[in-house]
Amino acid sequence: MIRYIWRGVRRMKALLCAVGFVIMFTVSGPASAGEKITIGGVEEVVLLGISLPARIDTGAGLSSLGVCDFTVQGKMVEFSLPAKLGNLKLHLPLEGWRHIKTTDGPGKRRPVVELEFRLGSVPLRTQVTLKDRSHMRYPLLIGRNTLQKGSFIVDVSRSYTLEPNCLQEVFP
Repeated sequence: MIRYIWRGVRRMKALLCAVGFVIMFTVSGPASAGEKITIGGVEEVVLLGISLPARIDTGAGLSSLGVCDFTVQGKMVEFSLPAKLGNLKLHLPLEGWRHIKTTDGPGKRRPVVELEFRLGSVPLRTQVTLKDRSHMRYPLLIGRNTLQKGSFIVDVSRSYTLEPNCLQEVFP
């Protein structure tokens, strides 16, 4: 008899725990500035007034921006964005070099620059590596270094959860 009562108690605890998780994860957005923002596996980002899709990748240590070509001259990097993003040519200070491990062969040494963009209404300033991502679906990959700057929770079952905010400057 006690064994059956104990099983019932364990099942009730499991049910209450599951209900608690469902309630906790169905909250649609942050109620205050201290709460975390849920983002999807793909989000729209505004970079230099250009709206572009970004892949959220919690497995990547650094963010990566797709560029057509780049040249390093001293402490400056010159590169242009792909044609579908306006072919914009940029000159930014070189923040350093990073050796990036890849799944498609040996690691590569890539230049690192600092960019400012907006993820929803959250302005972010972060370091990104430069790489030709023309064969990939998303021109920007957002890694852990950027996600840690905001209070984000990634729900990969969702996409485009935030409204892109193009109307304001990223950093006033």
